[in-house]
Amino acid sequence: MRLFFLLSLTFSTSIFAELPPGVVIAHSCANTGIYIGSPGIVIVRDGVYLAKHDEFGPMSTEHSLAVTHVYRSEDKGASWKRIATLKGMFWASIFQYNDVIYLLGTDRHHGNIVISKSDDEGYTWTEPISKKSGLIDTAQYHTAPVPIIQFNGRIWRAFEDAMGSDKWGDRYRAFVISAPLGSNLLDSSSWTFSNCIPKSKEWLNGEFYGWLEGNIIPTLDGKLVNMLRVDTRNGGKSAIISVSEDGKTVSFDPNLGFVNFNGGSTKFTIRFDDKTKKYWTLCNWPAPEQIKERHSARIRNTLVLAFSPDLKDWKVCSTLLHHPDMDKHGFQYADWVFENDDIIAVVRTAYDDAFGGANNFHDANYLTFHRIESFRKSCE
Repeated sequence: MRLFFLLSLTFSTSIFAELPPGVVIAHSCANTGIYIGSPGIVIVRDGVYLAKHDEFGPMSTEHSLAVTHVYRSEDKGASWKRIATLKGMFWASIFQYNDVIYLLGTDRHHGNIVISKSDDEGYTWTEPISKKSGLIDTAQYHTAPVPIIQFNGRIWRAFEDAMGSDKWGDRYRAFVISAPLGSNLLDSSSWTFSNCIPKSKEWLNGEFYGWLEGNIIPTLDGKLVNMLRVDTRNGGKSAIISVSEDGKTVSFDPNLGFVNFNGGSTKFTIRFDDKTKKYWTLCNWPAPEQIKERHSARIRNTLVLAFSPDLKDWKVCSTLLHHPDMDKHGFQYADWVFENDDIIAVVRTAYDDAFGGANNFHDANYLTFHRIESFRKSCE
């Protein structure tokens, strides 16, 4: 397998510094107190991509009216230009439906669910100001740029509400939303909400601390599941929730629903590949000796390509990105899509720059683009 790191020499600093691997789409110095979060990517048409990220951190507006930036590439990811900034969009997934581009997330940290659309390939966006124009629900919600899929005549996405308590992890209750194909996605009445499932402190022998950032995934037997990141002491677990055909009911069996997945401690994106009939992911993959040193969710210095035939047995195909330092380097929250024989991805990257590097592994200072060529052949 060949993974090409195309280096961009034109970004927001003019001082020479070691650039991170990949094409630099965006850069924000740690001393600004604004960090780069929630990467997303979509293919608009041949050779034209859109990427996005939001802002978080102590000097951002993530808790009041969050900011998301949209970037465009017309040369297959070799160069990028910012074309739009949205206020009131956070943790959003970017996707295309009927030749229209959408952003679906929340309006702020633990905010309302909102959706915006662009009819001109990302340059201008609608404002979700009412129940008919993209304000889907008003409450406290949590999510990340997770997959949005079309399945059995509906569009699906996973969320968590943030109303289980006021404590991280405890507060997140898993559910899914869906809307019929052909419906007006900006009309709140188009969307069906399932019930919410709270966590239980008794699961995993009392070492279950929360689930979040679920992936809605079709199974080989024609059903849907929501596979979530799991916070537990030693990591290496994910949770699989069953989803009813009509989208109204989700259910979880703690005796069967937890699966071994070394990438399950941090955010991952899983997609099903029709050609191989396998599930693929880009995720963090901590080493055993690292887990002895710190909580697995705090180990984000290695990003791998992995696959599974059944969502339960996972095999690492290759290491894509790695830096030996765990404290100020991270390759995380990778969002990606298939493009013919390749995978293209955007990564929230914490790396060195001319201003002292990232604040820490979590508080990323870069958004980077990557291409994995002929990924299927490399994993045969």
